[in-house]
Amino acid sequence: MTEFTLRRRLSLPLLIFYGLGTILGAGIYVLVGKVAAYAGAYVPVAFLVAALLTVFTALSYAELAGRYPKSGGAAVYAQAGFGRPELSMFVGFLLILTGMVSAATLVNGFVGYLHVFTPAPAWLVIALLVLGMGALAAWGIAESVIAASAITLIELGGLVFILVVTGADLAQLPARLPELVPPADAGVWQGILLGAFLAFYAFIGFEDMVNVAEEVKDPVRNLPRAILLTLAIATLLYMLVALAAVLALPAAELARSDAPFALLYTRATGQPPTAISLISLFAVVNGALIQIIMASRILYGMSREGWLHAALGRVHPVRRTPLLATALVTLAVLALALWLPLVTLARATSFITLVAFSLINLALLRIKRHTPRVSGAPCYPFWVPLIGFLTSGGFVLFQVVHYLAGGNTR
Repeated sequence: MTEFTLRRRLSLPLLIFYGLGTILGAGIYVLVGKVAAYAGAYVPVAFLVAALLTVFTALSYAELAGRYPKSGGAAVYAQAGFGRPELSMFVGFLLILTGMVSAATLVNGFVGYLHVFTPAPAWLVIALLVLGMGALAAWGIAESVIAASAITLIELGGLVFILVVTGADLAQLPARLPELVPPADAGVWQGILLGAFLAFYAFIGFEDMVNVAEEVKDPVRNLPRAILLTLAIATLLYMLVALAAVLALPAAELARSDAPFALLYTRATGQPPTAISLISLFAVVNGALIQIIMASRILYGMSREGWLHAALGRVHPVRRTPLLATALVTLAVLALALWLPLVTLARATSFITLVAFSLINLALLRIKRHTPRVSGAPCYPFWVPLIGFLTSGGFVLFQVVHYLAGGNTR
């Protein structure tokens, strides 16, 4: 029987749009108000802390992507680092769970913006949206990513649109900068760190890019470049939008909104938030679609490594997508989206992802000890994955201690 494989159809520009689609759609349109509930007026600081938390792990992923350009991403890296299939499967399932919970989070965020237009039943909206995204993901990788790229352009336009309409507020930054600098107070910084833990969700996505490695043209060269360029663009946009949000609105009002960009637009222009709400809907759908693709590709990659049933690694002869893996992920996202609220989903995604990041940084440390360099792949200093491990693990420990101490679980 002929065995079909994935098709290499993703260029560097398409890969960058794929990454931006999942990062930009995975939080900033939904969570900026929720971060304000913890960090108050220090929302930009929380996003900056989250970016610093992310950058070292992004560098580790860039090196690993060049060393091992395979679908299955983190599970393959864990196997190379630890040589233990059970641990590799654990990491793979962590990231699959992350993708599914993240997609469910975004679907809930979609409902919040849709209610600007219509009070449609949440369960019906969620069901139709998730099943539609699953169908698109099954249709084909190029079709999915081209659709995601088009939506990413709309997302970028939405963020620029918000920056333009809040331009007068941003112009006040030099005069108001002192009020945005947090004092050396433990209580204030605890709120900032809790906000950063939630804001970290908005940066999740760069790691998804490695899971389409077998569908990327020249992956050893293009994957590392795409990861770093995507994260740099997203960080710049996030910082500007976070500044615009806290300069335009009181933090308490921002924290109460389920559609923060709609509120920002209305307050800045006095007009109904029709345009920005539509853009926000596209952004949220985009992020969720890419999460479904990511999780299904990890299932496919783990099957191809022989760790899961062979049926999950079968590719449709025409569509060239893993249909069974995509269907299973779609159904799981639907169940999670109907079951759990948005903030709970986002917090769970951040926690699971940070556990996986800790293990991946540790895997790279072990790999670099026995294979310091691979021809053609980027190679960063030993301290890069070390700091990535310490920051990711430290944030996990902080959240666990806060939870055990009976911290607020808003």
